[in-house]
Amino acid sequence: MIVRNYFRFRNSIRNGVWPTSTNNLGVACAFSVYLLEYEPASAQAITAYLKRAVQGLPLPSKTPRWLANLIGSMGISFIFFITLMKVRQYLLRILLAYRGWMYENVREVSLKTKLWSLTVKFVSGYQPSLYSCQRSLPRMPVPPLEETLGKLLDSLKPLCSEEEFKEYTKQANEFESTVGPRLQRLLYLKSWWAPNYVSDWWEKYVYLMSRCSLLINSNYYALDNYRWTPTNRQVSRAANVVYSILNIKRKIDREELPPLLLRNTIPICMAQYERLFSTVRVPGEEIDELLHFESCESRNIVVWRKGLFYQLSIYDDKNQILSVSVLERLFQDILDDADKHKECVSESERSVAALTGLPRPEWARIQKEFFTSGINKDNMDVINKAVFMVIMLDKSPENISDKGKILLHADGRTLWCDKSLNISFFPDGQCGLNVEHSMADAPAMGHVWEYAMTMEVIEKRYLDNGQVMPPPKSFKQSNFTSHRRIIWDITDALEKEINRAVLFNQKNNDDLDLEIRNHDKYGKGVIKKARVSPDAFIQIALQLAYYRHSGRFCQTYEASATRLYQSGRTETVRSCTEEAATFVRAMVSGRLPKEELLKLLRLAGNIHQKLYRDAMNGRGIDRHLFALYIVSKGLGYESPFLESIIRRPWTLSTSQQPQQQIQANIPDINLEPFRAMCSPGGGFGPVSDEGYGVSYMLPTEYNIFFHVSSKKSCPTTDSRKFSDILFKSMDDMRLLFDTPQLE
Repeated sequence: MIVRNYFRFRNSIRNGVWPTSTNNLGVACAFSVYLLEYEPASAQAITAYLKRAVQGLPLPSKTPRWLANLIGSMGISFIFFITLMKVRQYLLRILLAYRGWMYENVREVSLKTKLWSLTVKFVSGYQPSLYSCQRSLPRMPVPPLEETLGKLLDSLKPLCSEEEFKEYTKQANEFESTVGPRLQRLLYLKSWWAPNYVSDWWEKYVYLMSRCSLLINSNYYALDNYRWTPTNRQVSRAANVVYSILNIKRKIDREELPPLLLRNTIPICMAQYERLFSTVRVPGEEIDELLHFESCESRNIVVWRKGLFYQLSIYDDKNQILSVSVLERLFQDILDDADKHKECVSESERSVAALTGLPRPEWARIQKEFFTSGINKDNMDVINKAVFMVIMLDKSPENISDKGKILLHADGRTLWCDKSLNISFFPDGQCGLNVEHSMADAPAMGHVWEYAMTMEVIEKRYLDNGQVMPPPKSFKQSNFTSHRRIIWDITDALEKEINRAVLFNQKNNDDLDLEIRNHDKYGKGVIKKARVSPDAFIQIALQLAYYRHSGRFCQTYEASATRLYQSGRTETVRSCTEEAATFVRAMVSGRLPKEELLKLLRLAGNIHQKLYRDAMNGRGIDRHLFALYIVSKGLGYESPFLESIIRRPWTLSTSQQPQQQIQANIPDINLEPFRAMCSPGGGFGPVSDEGYGVSYMLPTEYNIFFHVSSKKSCPTTDSRKFSDILFKSMDDMRLLFDTPQLE
């Protein structure tokens, strides 16, 4: 408790005064005392001012000169320090609002941007803590209404018939001339007093008010290494990964993790890290609630094995994290105990976790009826307050796609979907994550996961026999509480609900069609030779693949981060543009020469890149329209225009996964020994029942991983077929710049 309060107090001071430092106060005070005591001739004007200030202090007449000088210096230095702090904070916020750097080529930076970058570095403080930069981040601006509507109509051109487009144009013009400006003014007002004009509504209405099951529909998964596993011992891998994640959790709690910087200069919002651990999404009949527990309350993890739950303390009496050797031994004890007692526990009790996969109103009703008293309530409190869940599986995946399915939904009775993090470990040493989405977006948890995976690569964590490296002899583990098994009270009525939940989950799981593939013919290294953004190239390839697959274009969602602003989360990039559609039609027709097709590809790529930068810059389309829609509902306005736009399905929901977020000296992943150690990233379920969910990662210069999901119940979707067409489309696009003279 004392240590926690110390770090909290220290960090509140550091964050409050950043980009200045309390050292500035000490230096200013010492310099003032020096001037008053020694009166150097070179600083007579400053010394005279300080003397007048000291003489004006209401001090007793007999106060010694040195004491008066000290008191006066402290007061003057404090005023100077506060002034300097406010000026630097305000100046830094103004500087960080500049976005010219984003639209410039990295190799052709303007003089203006170079001077701006130097000024930002000069004004910024040294060694900021995790949340030091938060106050200096600008607030996300509300885009002009006319601009948003214009971009919206441009995005609809390749998707609508001429008659539909005319109707949308008519509705947009009517909206802009009637209710739109009033809704816009209210958004302006909110943007002035709230940290972010849309993020709180996005969390509430898109995530917490969603009533569908979290399995597949909301939670996402992440894989570990591709073709490399550091040990084939399940308990050893679990001990090391859990230990690494607990270490980074402690860094987050103490704010010792440095904030992420773009181009080593521009800070981004780190607010999402606060709820990565010790967080649970509690179901409600109409809206869920996110509960986050402080580290003093959250001091255990919960381990699942063959349907049995175990509470495991992760700290000893001296508040040290349990060593990897101790964790390895405790995990083995849990496996042995679960294997021994599995047959003593009913199948319904071993399937309690299935309830978390039900639609939220049903799970809320069941939780209220069966889990608000007695031993079940105590068990729920233990799980809710746990740092995270550890899932010790008893069967290894057959292939990488099977692995993704297990991590995303398992068998419908394994994952505790409400928890912010479930870490699953397979018998052969492989592992992965299942993450609840409402508390944070994928890059934040991806950063944590990348840290854990990287530590296994750059440090020797295992002995030759696969067991963990023991801690140094100097380390002394204090006493700690051993694990205990959690026992549920299962009534006949609750058993029926559990059995129904298992069937519901298994039906949904069986409907998921997931295909994970490695495109290793080329990667971003080759794409860059075409002078096209790799992300734009893949998005255009997706448009070509979908057109070849379905014979039409579809509304496409690509997630972009808005973390350059306070409390920023995501924005949508509508990547099915008129320019992309023109290129796709030309490719399919086969009438144009390579040179012309390459020009169309580059034009479409440039347009996509601008849209992506606009989205990062807070000048996207969909979050603005969403906020306008929420305001209209709050005021009781009916807007057929907003209703029709908001309800258009996202047939292709896509996302590029972040990588290399660790700011440290780590091996080059493009080197041959490390390519197999990269992570393929993760994925999610389809947003539309008649569409695809596509996530992709470009970990090296030589390959690209794709995660393609769809519903088997939809007769027009097939993840394997779509992946085949996508890879063929990428091969065809490669031919456009495979000739040296075109590069």
